[in-house]
Amino acid sequence: MAIYLIAAFTVPVIGVSAEKVTDKDITIYILTNGVHTDIVVPLRTADKDWSQEISFKNVVRPDTNATLVAFGWGDKGFYLNTPTWAELKFSVAFKAAFGLSSSAMHTTFYKNLRESSSCKKIHISREQYLRLVGYIENSIKLDSMGHVINIKTTANYGDHDAFYEAKRRYNFFYTCNTWANYALKASGQKACLWTPRDKPLFDKY
Repeated sequence: MAIYLIAAFTVPVIGVSAEKVTDKDITIYILTNGVHTDIVVPLRTADKDWSQEISFKNVVRPDTNATLVAFGWGDKGFYLNTPTWAELKFSVAFKAAFGLSSSAMHTTFYKNLRESSSCKKIHISREQYLRLVGYIENSIKLDSMGHVINIKTTANYGDHDAFYEAKRRYNFFYTCNTWANYALKASGQKACLWTPRDKPLFDKY
């Protein structure tokens, strides 16, 4: 545990530089609640319309005026069984830490976002965005017909979010922030060599 904590506070300092591109036509965001990082992308572009699968009908109160959709990968038990930190059960934390639970993709629709210490705007190229799309798509589990699998639950965080089955398992070394960090690396953006935490990632921006 001591080695892990040392690594968690030292390795993230090592940065990965952004690719140099001339065109930066697409705007994305990274968004944190202080613990967990989301990757926020345009709901629709000429190359990708997320609303075809990440449907408005799966949220409590659909708002078709949304222009952005956030993706946050994480442990399914945390997402669905832990409304607040005060309600965190040891069994949920143990399963998550040691990769004994399944994962979920949490999606949230937004009309717009404003830059702040917890929300950073990033301009990327079309080619980089297509790589990001591929990374996100490859993180979501599909059914036998090739469609995303909506998780039916009342554990929504608000009126505009929904959960979907996802690939991989959360653990000490591959957390929600690790997933987001690798999303940025996949699309050629500034990132940490590795990080289980959100702060080192946001320090890069």
